[in-house]
Amino acid sequence: MKILLTGANGFVGARIRAAAPVICAPSLRGAEKEDIDRLIDTVQPDAILHTAAISDIGACAKDPEGSYHANVLVPEYLAKAANGAKLVLFSSDQVYTGLNENGPFAEEQPLCPANVYGRHKWEAEQRVLSALPDAVMLRATWMYDLPGYGLPIRGNFVLNLLTAAMRQQTVRFSCHDYRGITYVREAVEKLTQVMELPGGIYNFGSENDCDMYETVLRACEQLNIRPDIEKQDWKRSLRMDGSKLRAAAGSGFSDLQTGLMQCLRDYGLQM
Repeated sequence: MKILLTGANGFVGARIRAAAPVICAPSLRGAEKEDIDRLIDTVQPDAILHTAAISDIGACAKDPEGSYHANVLVPEYLAKAANGAKLVLFSSDQVYTGLNENGPFAEEQPLCPANVYGRHKWEAEQRVLSALPDAVMLRATWMYDLPGYGLPIRGNFVLNLLTAAMRQQTVRFSCHDYRGITYVREAVEKLTQVMELPGGIYNFGSENDCDMYETVLRACEQLNIRPDIEKQDWKRSLRMDGSKLRAAAGSGFSDLQTGLMQCLRDYGLQM
């Protein structure tokens, strides 16, 4: 299968590139429709994995026009140009911002995203599926990994905790904040199954019933670290219900504790 990968130098894309033979697309951040039409016509892929995005929430708020082009128009252009290729795109759990309930939220949940990035991801889902109903949109959770294997790294849940413990810094997490957190390598492994999914929107990542303060306490115990943890009480929920993915793919994700244990084993930090 000939797979075209966008965002090949990003956090997720680089790990896909390292795991499977793919054709790496050039940067599409400012691409116009004719650029994408030309790319698809040249490569003629069997599948397209679109991981490229402007995912920094603050950057999207500062430059909404740039965010709209990269996060809404480029995915729509890909959907219109796909020409029979299976299109898989990464959306985000940020579409669930602004909801007052604690979840977990299913894909059919009415939405009112509270930030620019979430609103743009939500609009992209609608535009893509209108143009290409067979496309798969993955509402991904916050993902983590550790430095190594020559792959790009960025601030993430586990790395932030380890850094805080090493530097004796304070970390702040709320007892009314809920979200899933996923080992990125498990997400990459799931993409083989994702390619076979019927078109639609899928919550994609580890489920987590604990609030973030309790999640941090459990993770620190697994990591055997003791950063200074300050308890906050602000409210948010990005909790996702993974039952649709489990039913369609035949299996879901590991829980946070199991995923973290696998991460530590992969890096030789736990037997």
